[in-house]
Amino acid sequence: MTADFPAGAAVIFGGSGGIGQGVALEFARAGSDVAVCYRSKQAVAEAVAERLRGEGVKASIHQLDVRDAGQVSATVAAILGEHGRVHSMVWGAGPLVAQTPLAEWGDDAFRNAMEVEAFGFFHATRALIPAMRAAGGGSFVHLGSAGHDWFPKLDGLSVVPKAANEALIKGIAKEEGAHEIRANSVLVGVIDAGMFHELSAQGVFDEAWIAETHKLLCLRRWGQPEDIGRAAVFLASNRANYITGQTISVSGGFGV
Repeated sequence: MTADFPAGAAVIFGGSGGIGQGVALEFARAGSDVAVCYRSKQAVAEAVAERLRGEGVKASIHQLDVRDAGQVSATVAAILGEHGRVHSMVWGAGPLVAQTPLAEWGDDAFRNAMEVEAFGFFHATRALIPAMRAAGGGSFVHLGSAGHDWFPKLDGLSVVPKAANEALIKGIAKEEGAHEIRANSVLVGVIDAGMFHELSAQGVFDEAWIAETHKLLCLRRWGQPEDIGRAAVFLASNRANYITGQTISVSGGFGV
């Protein structure tokens, strides 16, 4: 137990991703135990957990497909068995997002985006809310998109499902506040990790894209995973215990 968090763990869905790793590390640095959830990158998840243990906290890893409600429920039960309590959940799971015009989306691409991001988030919140109620409260932090405020051309397969989750965050805040459960979002800009690196390697984000995107930023540089982690830790912590149903854009002023 620390001044910022009760005993128990923060669960990071997407904890093996570039941003998720940074979020997990910031929770460990804040003194919280961490459960790292991943789909396929076991070696990465194990390395993340070892790094977290180096910060002096307990860390566990859990493999699942968030599209499967049964797997999500079983994983939450395993985390509760290992850590005793989940005081916070951070949702950062999501597929690699193709940069495709909306008019060219295929049904399968859109369905997969919604099933991973929106249905996955719903599965996780539905599994965790009863445990948080029983424990006297908790916090949800959704890693959304800065495109929620200023729609970025071609990135709709990321922005649209995250917009559904923004509505779910408001609903959780409204309906679960009576149980001391809070829910907030961090709107994520271009972060120098994860998907940005992968799409850059594929040539999707080239020098012309970088130059045009920098024009949309007040701060002419990319964010770092720890920037998102610090915001998530704040919103989940006791320092934010009267903040719920809100969003904060960590995006270098994207679209201002």
